[in-house]
Amino acid sequence: MSLQTPVLARDEREAIRAAAEWYASLSSGAGDEALRQAWDVWLAASELHRQAWRRVEAVCGRFGELPGPLAGPVLRGVSGRRRAILNAVLLAGAAAPLAWQLQRSQILDRWQAAHQTGVGERRSMALADGSRLVIDTDSALDLAFDARQRLIRLHQGRILVATAGPTRLAPEFRDSPLRVQTRHGEVEALGTRFVVRAGNDVSQAIVLEARVRVRPVGGAGEGVLLEAGQQLDFDGQVAGAARRAAPAAAAWADGRLVAVDMPLGQWVAEVGRYRRGILRCDPAIAGLRVSGAYPLDDTDQALRMLADTFPVRRVLRTSYWVSIEAA
Repeated sequence: MSLQTPVLARDEREAIRAAAEWYASLSSGAGDEALRQAWDVWLAASELHRQAWRRVEAVCGRFGELPGPLAGPVLRGVSGRRRAILNAVLLAGAAAPLAWQLQRSQILDRWQAAHQTGVGERRSMALADGSRLVIDTDSALDLAFDARQRLIRLHQGRILVATAGPTRLAPEFRDSPLRVQTRHGEVEALGTRFVVRAGNDVSQAIVLEARVRVRPVGGAGEGVLLEAGQQLDFDGQVAGAARRAAPAAAAWADGRLVAVDMPLGQWVAEVGRYRRGILRCDPAIAGLRVSGAYPLDDTDQALRMLADTFPVRRVLRTSYWVSIEAA
C-alpha cells in the first residue's frame, strides 16, 4: 500500500514551506543577527506560522537536526536542507494520515472555540450556573449549559473550576452534573474546586477540594474517584494511578509558578507556555532540580531569577529564541 501525502490547504502548505526554509537557514550555522530578527518578525506574524514552525521542529527533533535517512549530500546547501526538511514533514504526515487529520481537526476546534486565551493571557469568568472559571494561557474551550447539561469542552490548555454550591445553583441546573470534557475523557465535579489540563497525549485532573470522577473516553465502568490533594493523568483508554498533587498546583491562576524540587526541563516547559517564540533547555542540565516562586506575567523576570539563583545562564539568540544552558 502506498502512502498518500496529506492534502493541505494552500496557506498551510506555504507556511510549512516557509518554516522549513527558516529552519534550514537558522540551523546551517551561517545565520546572522539580521536573519534572526527577520525570523522573529515572520514567527510573530500569525498563529499559522507558529503552528508550522512547531510542526517542523517536532519532525526534525524526531529524526535529528538533519532528518535521519534524508541526511547526505543533498543537505550540503541551504536549499537542499529546506527540501529535505519539507519532505520529512510531509513524510511524517503521510506515514500517519489518521493522526495528521486528527491533529488538523483539533487545531480547527481550537481556532473555532468560543472562548480562547492568547499566549501569556489568563482570564476569569462566571458561568451560567454560578460557578467560576479561570482559563490559563493559550487555552480554548466551548460551553454547553442548559437544562440538560453543564459541559465545558476543553480543546487545549488548562482551566481551574470552582463549582457553585447547592444553595447558589439555579433550579434548572440542579439535575445536571458539571463535567469537563477533553479529547481523552471527562472529569465530573462532585462539589469541588479542581484543575483540568488538556494535552496532546494525555489529560490531567487535579483536585483542590472535595472530589471528582474521571472517565477515560474508551474506559469501562464508573471511572476513578479522585480525592482532594490528588492528581492523575488519563489518556483515551485508562486513567493512571492517583498521586499526591504538586505543591501549589493552582498557583498559576494567580500568575505564579511555584517549583519545589522541579526538574529544570519541566520548569522551562511550563514557563515557555507563557511566552511567544522558542524557550529551550540544554538536555545536559534538564534534570537540575530548581525551587522557588516565579512570575508568569513577566517571564523575562522569571528567567533572570532562575539565572541569579541556579548555575545556569540565558542565551538570547533573539527575543523570540532563548536557550537555558549551564553557567
